[in-house]
Amino acid sequence: MLSHDALVVVADGKKAVLFRNAAKRGIELEEIERVGPTNLEDESQGRQPDETTPRDEDEATFAKQLTEKLNLMVLQNKVHELAVIADPSTLGVMRKNYHKMLEQKVVKEVAKTLTAATADEIARALA
Repeated sequence: MLSHDALVVVADGKKAVLFRNAAKRGIELEEIERVGPTNLEDESQGRQPDETTPRDEDEATFAKQLTEKLNLMVLQNKVHELAVIADPSTLGVMRKNYHKMLEQKVVKEVAKTLTAATADEIARALA
């Protein structure tokens, strides 16, 4: 069960939606922010294996950018509890970049693509 005011992040390699749990009991998600990639060409991760496409690189870079934002939010004490829903590839990149303090805030991870889902569908995935 998510606590009141928990942060819920729903992401894929191209976008993310941040929600807060507004319910005192249960889950009632309120959207607080939409996040997209910024300056991806400027943040190349160096030499990539030949099978890595530019799209793969962009998606991995976005996942890193998103995780950096979440790390900062945790370090600024803006997150007391976190649930992350992301496609398996994005979730994998995010996990590698979690700050130790962010790791301690994660109460649930779901490896699914739900960026186009409704708040109710996302709440069901978290239940």
